[in-house]
Amino acid sequence: MTLDVSRIQARVAELLAEYAIPSASIGVLHGGEFTELAVGVKNVETREAATTDTVYQCGSMTKTWTALAFMQLVDEGKVDLDEPVRTYLPGFAVADPEASAKVTPRHLLHHTNGIEEAYGDPGEGDDVYARMVENIADAPQVFPPGRTHGYSAALGYAILARILEVHDGARWDDIMRHRLFEPMDLTSTNSLREQVDEARAATGHLIRSLDEGPIVTPVRHLPRAFGPGGNITSTSREVLAMAHLLLNDGMAPSGKRVVSAESIREMLRSRVPIPDPHMFGPAWALGLIVCDWHGETVYATDGSTIGQNARLRLLPDSNTAVVMLTNGGPRESFHHKVFNEILADLGTVTIPDPPAPDATLNLDLSRYEGVYERPGTRYEVSAEGGKPYLTLVLDPTQAEFLHKPDRIRYELLPVSETHFLMPPADPLEDTRTVAIYDFTNGTAQYLHTNCRVNPRQS
Repeated sequence: MTLDVSRIQARVAELLAEYAIPSASIGVLHGGEFTELAVGVKNVETREAATTDTVYQCGSMTKTWTALAFMQLVDEGKVDLDEPVRTYLPGFAVADPEASAKVTPRHLLHHTNGIEEAYGDPGEGDDVYARMVENIADAPQVFPPGRTHGYSAALGYAILARILEVHDGARWDDIMRHRLFEPMDLTSTNSLREQVDEARAATGHLIRSLDEGPIVTPVRHLPRAFGPGGNITSTSREVLAMAHLLLNDGMAPSGKRVVSAESIREMLRSRVPIPDPHMFGPAWALGLIVCDWHGETVYATDGSTIGQNARLRLLPDSNTAVVMLTNGGPRESFHHKVFNEILADLGTVTIPDPPAPDATLNLDLSRYEGVYERPGTRYEVSAEGGKPYLTLVLDPTQAEFLHKPDRIRYELLPVSETHFLMPPADPLEDTRTVAIYDFTNGTAQYLHTNCRVNPRQS
């Protein structure tokens, strides 16, 4: 089946207006053929149209690129995924001596290292990743290595980048260009904001209310500390070039081998379970999320910066990849609607609906009640009238800017003994999912949502 581009463009335009998202650039790779389209404006103030050449910030999709470069080191026999990190960074240490000795590259790729992101201010210089590794000497453990999954926004992949830097004798940004961007003939993909052609770049937008509509974000770029985990910018077509590698055993669209077939297979098959399997998928592979769509395995890599978002889905069974880059949101329901329009046109499997709550469950709510907290994030779980509730506590400054209260209360609807739906508290939110689990000591030890883990504090 083929894609009805005109129909998809019209539908995307409707959804952009509904969700107050300024633009979307979409790419589809199906049966070896590339299709691209763009709808909307790069900036609501200038009203300049977005095109398929518009460059967007990819956020944490960057982690997949970093994982690919790291797997090249594996191909070269220079590193082993299961050797301790300190084999390659002899000074590597965190507060816990056992974790210092045990954390491996596989832990970092899987987000199971458990190290708190306490890397201080490493600056914006070329030594940023060396400084991050030095600065975590006193970083505590959120959980023991391998105990559970807990997403690392910046630190985990910065450590992988530092291993690459030590081996190659160059900065991570140059390594990515030499190892991936140039061999793949990518001319619009960059990791440093100074390299981005501002005339082609989308501007990020925040949405505080549908009445106000999208506003230009006051923070245009993430700090350089997020580089290996979040700072790549690209176009939809060049993101599909990465997808081509993953769908074709490491081969670029040009036919050039970039990563070995064995390393690509390892990226896809090495997995750990995600405590909250309903938001994205039940497992995390090496730099990729593993999804289950009606029994079919689909891989995902997503990213968000402050006002820009990237979503990529890989469907190996139908040799299909779909990417969407936007400069507003994120709203998972928006991405799901657009992707399902495209996938239905192609006759492939579509994204499943979230699970339904189970009204027959009779939970002992005292096992869930408590405070679950990380620096900058606090969740309070309580019971009232026989129902569980979650209160998200926002930083007052953040709450004021977003025009939100600093305490937002949600009802939790049980799906199982460990999983809950969290219906939205305002029109700008979607229903989310939450896992509250690990009853080792009689009460839940962790709360996991949006891939982040928060340990019980009280």
